Amino acid sequence: MAEAAAWAVLIHHVPPTPGYLRAKVGRRLSDLGAVPLKRAAYFLPWSEEAIEDLHWLRREIVDAGGEAWVMRSAFLGGISDEQAREAFRVARAHDYRELSTEVRLLLDAVRKGDRDGESLGPDRGRLEKRLAAIRLIDFFGAPGRQETETLMKALERRVTPEVRTVKTKTRKDDALPSRQARRWMTRPGVRVDRMASAWLIRRFIDPAATFLFATAGEPPPQDVLRFDMYEGDFTHDGDLCTFEVLLRREVKLRDRALAAIAEMVHDLDVKDEKYQRPETAGLAAMLEGIIARHGDDLARFAESAIVFESLYQHFKSRGRR
Repeated sequence: MAEAAAWAVLIHHVPPTPGYLRAKVGRRLSDLGAVPLKRAAYFLPWSEEAIEDLHWLRREIVDAGGEAWVMRSAFLGGISDEQAREAFRVARAHDYRELSTEVRLLLDAVRKGDRDGESLGPDRGRLEKRLAAIRLIDFFGAPGRQETETLMKALERRVTPEVRTVKTKTRKDDALPSRQARRWMTRPGVRVDRMASAWLIRRFIDPAATFLFATAGEPPPQDVLRFDMYEGDFTHDGDLCTFEVLLRREVKLRDRALAAIAEMVHDLDVKDEKYQRPETAGLAAMLEGIIARHGDDLARFAESAIVFESLYQHFKSRGRR
């Protein structure tokens, strides 16, 4: 007998004012890949990340005067687990069809001579980001992905790649530590915001930091700093992710390289596509690879620190050219 699925469910009531809130909530749910159960109830396959995402959205709704509840459920009234999975496949198949249609229109324009390959670069980048976003929320293998990826490869062949050589230099450490040799605690199962924040802490705030892990309901030990935890010392603030909060409150450097990384972490964690930097999809792929390789959180911190340090040096060197 197949094991019953678990679902993360958001039930909410959005007030009529401010008028933009309903559209904002709908857009965020769409970005997360949530499927409606009823008019004011949406669900996702259960995971720590899904619960976290829905809790941040719940807080936004409550802060704006609405009501919202997040829960884990082993069943969804009126539909079976397979029907629920099929709802996700239908939603993502629709996304793949829309994207495929747009790619075909571009390819047709090239064949007719209305567009040349070089001019397709910006469109290709935009569509690649869209495909990467759909993949992240394609939880159950929706039909249409292979067709869309084939079309994207055909589009790629029409674009002349830009080859760039980046010179790097060794500079003195830019760290501006404000806390030393402290214990920093966060939730287990670390992902992008916590991996980026751990790098930022050791690189710019507390080079001798040690990291602990505890679930949200556990009482924290004395003399620890909690980050990316509900009601932690450093956590989401409005639409800012934890990395952005740490950068603003603790680092306080006017550093364009850190600002660029913050924009990428924001889009991957908050999932609102606010900045849409071209490097974000590549960062997402590398971090997902680290997560797949390592179940141990400290190993994820160690390997992702290399990625973030390399990104930082890349943006620093690009700014000096």
